[in-house]
Parts: sequence; C-alpha cells; structure tokens
Amino acid sequence: MSKKTITDLKELKGKVVFVRVDFNVPLKNGVINDDNRIVAALPTINYLREKGARVVLFSHLGKVDHKDPVKCAENKAKNDMKFVAPRLSQLLGEEVVYVPETRGEVLSQAVKSLKDGQVLLMQNTRYEKGESKNDLDLASYWASLADVFVMDAFGSAHRAHSSTYGVPEILNSQGKETALGFLMQKEVEGLNRCVNITDADRPFVAILGGAKVSDKILVVEKLIEKADKVLIGGAITCTFLKALGKPVGNSRYEADQLDFALRCVELAKAKNKLVLPIDHIVADDFAMPLDVRVTTGVEISDGFERLDIGPRTRLYYNDILQNAKTVFWNGPMGVFENPLFAEGTKAICETLTKLTREKGVFTVIGGGDSASAASQMGYKEGFSHVSTGGGASLELIQNEGHLPGIDVIADK
Repeated sequence: MSKKTITDLKELKGKVVFVRVDFNVPLKNGVINDDNRIVAALPTINYLREKGARVVLFSHLGKVDHKDPVKCAENKAKNDMKFVAPRLSQLLGEEVVYVPETRGEVLSQAVKSLKDGQVLLMQNTRYEKGESKNDLDLASYWASLADVFVMDAFGSAHRAHSSTYGVPEILNSQGKETALGFLMQKEVEGLNRCVNITDADRPFVAILGGAKVSDKILVVEKLIEKADKVLIGGAITCTFLKALGKPVGNSRYEADQLDFALRCVELAKAKNKLVLPIDHIVADDFAMPLDVRVTTGVEISDGFERLDIGPRTRLYYNDILQNAKTVFWNGPMGVFENPLFAEGTKAICETLTKLTREKGVFTVIGGGDSASAASQMGYKEGFSHVSTGGGASLELIQNEGHLPGIDVIADK
C-alpha cells in the first residue's frame, strides 16, 4: 500500500493523535442497538494506547439540520456522543474522557491534560455547521490540537469534511504525520482487490441489488467495464425490466433512470455481461402480503409487486458464480427483512460463503444492507471481506481506488 499506515508511525509516546473514527451507531432512545462500528475501531485505539499516545477520538453521529433551529436542537439531543462514551469505556476497560464540546477552552484544556495512553472522546462533529463544508477555521482549530492524524472511518472516507480531509491536509502542510488506521488499511486492501483485477482474479462477478439504480449509476458502468458478469437483483431489477419494455405490475421503478438502464444493457450486450433475473417472488401487497406467487418468467402481472428473485434465478445465479474467482456484492436480492422474501439474499450468502470456504474465492460485501443481511442471517464471518461503508465502497470502486479521506493521507 502506498499510503502510510498506523504501523509506519514512529515515536508516538506522549503525542496527541487525533483519530477520525466511525461511531455513527444506530441509537434508539439513547441506547445503542449495534456496537459493531465501535468494536471495529478498537484495534487502532488499543495500538495507540499501547504506544503511549494521547488519543483523541472524533466522529459524526446521525444528521444535524442546521437550517431549522427546532430540528437542530432535536437532532443534537438525539445524536449526542454522551450515549456512546459509556459503551466505549466498557469495551476499552478504562474510563474514557468525554468532552461534550467540539471546540473551545474546555476541549483544548482536556486535550492538554491527557496522560500517555489515555483516550478522549469529543462531541459529535456534526454539531458544527462547518464540518460537512470542510470549514477551514474548524479544521484549523482541530489540527492545532493534534500532533498526528489517523484516518479509521471508512464509512466517511468518501466525504471531504473538516474531520476527514481538512485536518489531515493541514497537518501534512505542517510536516506532521498522517496515516491510515487498521480498519482503513483492511478496507483499502480488500476493496482494491475488486479495483485492480488481474487475470488471476478472473472470472470477476459483481452482484448488484438494492432499491435504486440512481444510487449506483457510476458504479454500474464501472462494473460492467471491469467485471465478467454483473448479476442484477433487488428493486433495481424493475427499472431494467421497464427499460426493456417488460411489464412490472405494481413494482416501483425509476422512470428517470430508464435511459441509463437501457444504456447499461447496450454496453454489456457485446460480451453478454449483464444478467437479469428469469423469475421473481411477487405479492399483492408489500406491507401485508396475502397472495405471494412465483412468476413463470420475467413479466410481472398487474396488481403484483416484485419482492425477491425467484427459485429459478437462485439456481441460475448459483451456476454462474461457481466459476468465479472474485465476487463483489452490494445490495440484497429482495426485502430480506420479511422471511417471505429473504430466500434470494440467503441463497447468495450460502453460495458465496461456500465458495470462499471450499474454493478460496475472494468474496467482498460492499457494506450497506447486504452486510446487514449477511450479519442477521449468520453468514458475515464466511466472507473474505465485509466493508463497513456502503457508499464509500461503491465510490472507491467507481473512482479506481480513490477517495478524499484516503488520498489526503501522506504517502509512504
């Protein structure tokens, strides 16, 4: 890897190391529902502690609407880092210094008072209006407190914010060290296997599902260019079918993406790369299905909505995947939250984990809902790499391995 990593950093004892982590955890009434993102940051945090660094953690949590004063206050109350600090302390086995401020004398003094190996967590970076705008004053203030910067928030690496880009950019200009943390290093190495495809990595198969084609426009084109096959599932199927003039019943599709879908079909036609489902699981209602059917072909009748790939498609996709050496998957095959429509996603999980285990196929889940599905169904540990950032993983592939939060880190 050409970027500096955490193990390249020297003389960390006594240095203030600002670590951009991803503590954007799901909260309900102040209770963390899933602490995986906190756990994922522990190797980097503990390594720095062992080296005697004074560790300052900062992260965003949820969204804060700065345009509406009422919503802003509500968002801040809901997305307060005070809900994260106790769990972090438990996981580290040591009390974390929590500072409910993002700037000012209280934070500055707390950072100056840190002892070697101690950890400080500061308030949600999005409390600051300028965070998402890469505000220079904000980035300059944070950078003034730091000796070293470590980027370990892959889920935010595609955003050039003050905390992900501004701070390391300033520290680089001052001759101070910047590096990738262990989580970032793992993400970059894993996902770059799907960027820099060699002949030995082929056949390379991409599986794309999820709800919206518009969320995946650039990566669909990039994967059609890179992959040997692109298997389509999820609700985006219906946009492709509609573009091809096939009836989709009551299924949702993106009317403004039909031309794009047709262009993808044309791009893939020469080498027969784009593969669409050959049957579907459909139902009369999304929320309260009373009539669930399997279609005989690709057409979907009026009054019915497509909610999963069908049994013939599951077998068809399994056959294609048997020859793969590298697989990138982003987006579930159906509404996996409902057991009636989870079989398609489960089948992909079973096939890919079996290929990983028995044939050594390199399998990557590009974060998002497909990662959630694999985790819920108990398959997550069976993949070669499961990304922590859905949007970031897609952008890394479409940008040939480049993201703002990676590119800003100093080269070795």
